[in-house]
Amino acid sequence: MEAIEYDEHYTLEDYRRWEGEWELIEGRPYAMSPAPGITHQRISFMITRLLTDSLQKDGCENCFAVQDIDYEISDDTVVRPDVALICDQYGEKVTKAPEIVFEIISSSTARRDETVKFEIYRREGVRYYVLVYPSLKTAKIYGFHEDGSYRKMADVQRENFSFELRKCRIDMEFSAIWPENI
Repeated sequence: MEAIEYDEHYTLEDYRRWEGEWELIEGRPYAMSPAPGITHQRISFMITRLLTDSLQKDGCENCFAVQDIDYEISDDTVVRPDVALICDQYGEKVTKAPEIVFEIISSSTARRDETVKFEIYRREGVRYYVLVYPSLKTAKIYGFHEDGSYRKMADVQRENFSFELRKCRIDMEFSAIWPENI
């Protein structure tokens, strides 16, 4: 007798009942890493602060930066970006593509962030996807192209980068996100 392959498929309703920290990607649960370390937290805070400062300076209305919030994509996919810039989102849930997503890469998240989430954010039309590598003090910035692909726009360490959004522009000085002791 041949073994029958069984693959459990979970939904958003299942996800909402789980304890602990999870992401749900196309019906498959992924346990989140233990709480982020100090370097991760400092970088996340600085990214959020720089985005917020730029939003206020440039008058971007209805846009704000959030950390570690569930982005509910479909009935079987929920991801949690480290930092996201969202515009024109109302209510308590993020249900449409953020303008910018930042993922801070660690050895335990690198593969998922660089492949699976890269593809999800591309498919959903996230305008910019930024992979932040603390150990290298480098951020890789990908921009959504009109043909539906992501194109690498820059590798930045200490440079400034301007994110061109639908309603405004965000200028970000990447030298400010790196803690001195890493």
